[in-house]
Amino acid sequence: MRVASATSPRGQVTLVRRADALELRVNGVFVMDTAQTTTERALARAALAQVNHPEQVLVGGLGLGFTAAEMLTDERVTRLEVVEIEPAVVSWLADGSVPHGPALLADPRLHVIEADVASYVAALPPASVDALVLDVDNGPGYLVHEGNSRLYQPQMLGTIARVLRPGGAVVIWSSARAPELATAMAAVLDESDEQALAVQLQRRDEQYWLYSGWKDEGQISGSHGTGLAPAG
Repeated sequence: MRVASATSPRGQVTLVRRADALELRVNGVFVMDTAQTTTERALARAALAQVNHPEQVLVGGLGLGFTAAEMLTDERVTRLEVVEIEPAVVSWLADGSVPHGPALLADPRLHVIEADVASYVAALPPASVDALVLDVDNGPGYLVHEGNSRLYQPQMLGTIARVLRPGGAVVIWSSARAPELATAMAAVLDESDEQALAVQLQRRDEQYWLYSGWKDEGQISGSHGTGLAPAG
């Protein structure tokens, strides 16, 4: 059953109910649902575990809010910016179409920015983010929008490395193994890793993947006092 639908410059965004779960689709392509949220939460936990002081955190993609919600369980996070390109997705969490949305958005540490994440990150000051995670596609091989391919290219990954503080980390979610992404991250970050996540989909054992990269503590590319956008 269709719960809500909207059209944007990128196409049709739809919220669908199937049995007891909500499902988010973009131009008919499955993005995520509320039935299986373990890997969205694992994405957040992986980033938080890899950073000693995750005060300023940025998430690319609001989706159904589970990555953001997991980030906010960590009291070390003082400011969480979530960049979402589809206004309708933000509205559906705000108006309760996604039931846990209003409570999530009420957290004063959370700031949702309606923007393209690549452009937003490119405009950030150097060394301004402690942890950055991307969950805007089903991975570099399964794009929601073709234009998102640039997110996984060396130039953009280099931009992400620039905005990370010393000791900061980036983690990217993928529904399939992505060796080219691993290679690109290794080229621009001091350390990198891939991690398989076991998941059961429709009673089948499957794997999703997390791709992580770190900036060494000793690398100073900007003032630690330079934060994300002003609170408001």
